[in-house]
Amino acid sequence: MTYLWWQKGIVYQVYPRSFADTNGDGVGDLRGVLSKLDYLEWLGVDAIWISPVYPSPMADFGYDVSDYTGVHPIFGTLSDLEELIERTHQRGLKLLLDFVPNHTSDQHPWFREARSSRDNPKRNYYLWHDPRPGGGVPNNWLSVFGGSAWEWDAASGQYYLHSFLKEQPDLNWRNPEVRRDMYAAMRFWLDRGVDGFRVDVLWHLIKDAEWRDNPPNPDYSPDQVPYNALLPTYSTDQPEVHEIASEMRALLEQYPERVLIGEIYLPIRRLMAYYGTSAPGAHLPFNFQLITLPWSAQQVSAAISEYEGSLPANAWPNWVLGNHDQARIASRVGLAQARVAAVLLLTLRGTPTMYYGDELGMRDAMIFPEDMQDPQGKQIGVSRDPARTPMQWSPGLHAGFSQATPWLPVGYDYQHCNVECEAEDRFSMLRLYRRLIELRRTEPALSVGCYKPVLAQRQLLAYLREAGDQRFLVVLNMGSRPDHLSLSGIGEGEIVVNTDPRREGERVTNRIVMLGDDAAVVRLRPH
Repeated sequence: MTYLWWQKGIVYQVYPRSFADTNGDGVGDLRGVLSKLDYLEWLGVDAIWISPVYPSPMADFGYDVSDYTGVHPIFGTLSDLEELIERTHQRGLKLLLDFVPNHTSDQHPWFREARSSRDNPKRNYYLWHDPRPGGGVPNNWLSVFGGSAWEWDAASGQYYLHSFLKEQPDLNWRNPEVRRDMYAAMRFWLDRGVDGFRVDVLWHLIKDAEWRDNPPNPDYSPDQVPYNALLPTYSTDQPEVHEIASEMRALLEQYPERVLIGEIYLPIRRLMAYYGTSAPGAHLPFNFQLITLPWSAQQVSAAISEYEGSLPANAWPNWVLGNHDQARIASRVGLAQARVAAVLLLTLRGTPTMYYGDELGMRDAMIFPEDMQDPQGKQIGVSRDPARTPMQWSPGLHAGFSQATPWLPVGYDYQHCNVECEAEDRFSMLRLYRRLIELRRTEPALSVGCYKPVLAQRQLLAYLREAGDQRFLVVLNMGSRPDHLSLSGIGEGEIVVNTDPRREGERVTNRIVMLGDDAAVVRLRPH
């Protein structure tokens, strides 16, 4: 069977504001990404996904787009992005863009026209509604960033919907003209050679046509974010959204080997529908279980089995360990278990997505209130800034990210947690990632082979990856106590990658002993 690059490869997310600054303004830029292609090639990843770099007022740092076919000057120019596309391809790498279709900026020309009068041709590009009889918001829908999802527009006497900030009005995807213009924007980038898109909040695109109130969440508790007080039954994941995913997929199919990735936070059963219902949908609906699940061997093992068992025919799995909206893995589970998590991510069946800096063991930074930038943090007190701090390149000034004061403070541990130091340390997180990636790239059993769970007790998670006569056993100790796994019926072999490199080359026969916070990849001898 022939596998496409996005099935065999590894996706690496770059948050461009925080990756590398070349013009000395304290904000990362496209030339910064260009300057680090040597590093990404050395690391061994296959595709770079860059978060939005479009023109934007930056109310939500680029996720409020005012022009879908340009580049914000803070990041550089359109020619810089075209050069980045060309130079990634020269190195055999792919480049993916973030596409933000649910909403625009309130400064987008479409919205400026839409709010100018009720009879403006662009009015129906957005979701407008009269007040309830007697006054007040049209329904009880909530914004993810806190408060009502409705904003009153006094000039035109109606409310408009915003699922996020009021500066991010939602588009009306039931309008064929919106679809036409948004697909034209996607084509603009495809024609320039981008290799696909990560589609922001794909499951939000269609809303209930009857505008019904969302029901209360029976499991809500006051320690959760306000948005969770209601179940978004009518404001997200509507059946008609799958038609849009299929139209996006059909557009990408007109270009060779492009990939459509959907950001979707839904339970597994509902997530599977985004692979396509009546027609093919997203190639990779993001699977966030390794972010959202409690970190326990039994729960992760059960989730892997449920996910593998739920995949539609010919659907390709994927796994995500971190992103720009979530606490970093090293902060969620600790540095020792973050090493175990690296082995898990890069040996499971399916496309892995890495988040910049996780390969170093970067942790959430402490952000003082006066340094907070994230609008979500300012509105509901849950800031994403700690996971967005500058990439730590060296022990030098500002971790080698910039010569100027960075837009967010660098992590306190940058003098030893950085690329320059870790590249020379065989015990480092970075060298572990590189060994795993190199093994994955050279062994079809690990990149495209089948997955078979192995029964393990207590705090161990174990599975086989097989292709032809190649067999690998992966054993993860997701606890801090030593444990062991019997190899009866499995076979014997040699440890080829371990969280402690001193164990690499060790032979295992009847059983494998696992230290606390330990993970091993064992090459099994042929039957």
